[in-house]
Amino acid sequence: MKIQEKDIKMWSVIGSRATFGIAALEIAKKNKNLITLTCDVSTSAGLDRYRKILPDQYVDLGIAEQNMIGVAAGLASENFNVITTTFAPFQTMRCCEQIKVNIGYMKQNICMVGLASGLALGPLGFTHCCIEDIGVLRNIPGLTIISPADSLETVKALNEVIISKKPTYIRLTGSSNNPIVYKKDYDFKIGKSITLNNGKDITIFSSGAMVYQCLEAAKLIEKKNLSCKVVNMHTIKPIDFESIDLACKESDLIVSVEEHNIIGGLGSAIAEHKAKINNSPKMLILGIKDTYSKGGSYNFLKEKHRLIPSLIVEDILKNFQK
Repeated sequence: MKIQEKDIKMWSVIGSRATFGIAALEIAKKNKNLITLTCDVSTSAGLDRYRKILPDQYVDLGIAEQNMIGVAAGLASENFNVITTTFAPFQTMRCCEQIKVNIGYMKQNICMVGLASGLALGPLGFTHCCIEDIGVLRNIPGLTIISPADSLETVKALNEVIISKKPTYIRLTGSSNNPIVYKKDYDFKIGKSITLNNGKDITIFSSGAMVYQCLEAAKLIEKKNLSCKVVNMHTIKPIDFESIDLACKESDLIVSVEEHNIIGGLGSAIAEHKAKINNSPKMLILGIKDTYSKGGSYNFLKEKHRLIPSLIVEDILKNFQK
């Protein structure tokens, strides 16, 4: 898929959900073996054009998420490439047993796309906000988990997952007017993190929509005469061990920032590996502090849970010691 600057700007405006729909259509046009399954979310997933242009490669199963996973496994067992998608809590936790048995245990070639994960659906409350999906799915052996930093990375990730033919969950965060992290095309490899800002005093690992927030936070930290490395850990499983090893050698503080519960997510994955490293530096895990708050707008909830640049910096500086 050829990527141009005008595409990146347009994808940023429409957000990762609609961008996913565009990317899925372009892939499906070339891959007649690809079938996309949804649960009454064609508009929400940006798949209306896909549904009209490629009706034979699109199946809407209605609000029946567990059944969707079963149908997906059946198609995959007949050598189809399969994408499934609905809103993140319903794609993951509602289907957890089916994902374990039909995807993880059976090692099926299925790409699950969780729409609007994290805090994006804040006005609907925590029935629709999803802060648990990484923690739930990280426990299923053989399942890859990717959280793209922006809309362009959503396109890159989807393309790579279809090629990989491995069971994968793509976690989409953010809303429309999604800030741009990557202004031009770049190399994306599953399991290989990307350093976006160099520095040695502090290393911040982040994923999803938090990557942009951390880049902005790094600018504020550098005004304090501290150098700050920002790493986009887009693949949470399998995680990039080498990147963690390097950070532990170079930095005085390791920080993880995620739009997820601080238990079971990116921070936990980093800490599990970091525990094996002798004399590793202190680590700070930032995210939703194991609580369900009241609902609210996306921006309100990010601030409430201290996931905006100024508050990220405040928490980091409280914990930094040279």
